[in-house]
Amino acid sequence: MSDWSEEHLHQDYRQSLRVDRLIYDSETDHQRLRVFENARFGRVLTLDGVVQTTEGDEFIYHEMLTHVPILAHGSARRVLIIGGGDGGMAREVLRHPDVAHVTMVEIDAGVVEFSRRYLPSLSAGAFDDPRLELVIDDGAAFMRGEGPLFDVIIVDSTDPVGPGEVLFTDTFYGHARARLAKGGILVTQNGVPFMQGGELTNTMRAFRALFSDWGCYLASIPTYAGGPMAFGWGTDGTARQTDVAELSRRMAAAALSPRYYTPEVHKAAFALPGYVARLMPTG
Repeated sequence: MSDWSEEHLHQDYRQSLRVDRLIYDSETDHQRLRVFENARFGRVLTLDGVVQTTEGDEFIYHEMLTHVPILAHGSARRVLIIGGGDGGMAREVLRHPDVAHVTMVEIDAGVVEFSRRYLPSLSAGAFDDPRLELVIDDGAAFMRGEGPLFDVIIVDSTDPVGPGEVLFTDTFYGHARARLAKGGILVTQNGVPFMQGGELTNTMRAFRALFSDWGCYLASIPTYAGGPMAFGWGTDGTARQTDVAELSRRMAAAALSPRYYTPEVHKAAFALPGYVARLMPTG
């Protein structure tokens, strides 16, 4: 009989992935970290039974949190990633040849080393790129400090519990806004609205107070179950207005060949279903 990994993230809903081969299993007083192989999704990383990433569908998440803001911006040179210890976000950002410098702030150096060993396909050499500066620090503390401004800031956070909770506060978003260059864009991971609507509403309330152009866009990622995932969008520029023809030109100039992202998907991702639109703050 096969072993199954069952996720209990949501009170009224569970999902299971078959464990074809267990690669790593470590349980401490605080958490349980597992890596296993699944025939459909490849290597799967779970934390306390909750899927963090899989080799099979990670490209959707990483492409949509990088290519949407970078191609919309059009001239991003400096990019900041908060989190992203598995290296997948850095991998996609660094596919853009015009990006001159990427700062990646990860709170736990062990996550980087663990991912390089057990999930090397995610970073695909990104940690060896000279344009990448890896900073081991708390993301909120880094954002509070002084330093260079960024054209794009990507918040690749876990769910808002434990160490990741501070990355969903109004204060954190305010500090992030202060670190954006003129026309800069902030994008964030905001969970699955059908299951985690309050998370999105709270972030959008903060974005509405901070940015002239705020909202979210969507992508469907199979192992982030319960419907499409939302990504927060905030800027004082006009990047959202970039049309499909210009996005296509920029993608071709960067010689990108994404597996999920297209300029048409980019534009359509901002069209929200009614139930998501109703989670947007008003008044």
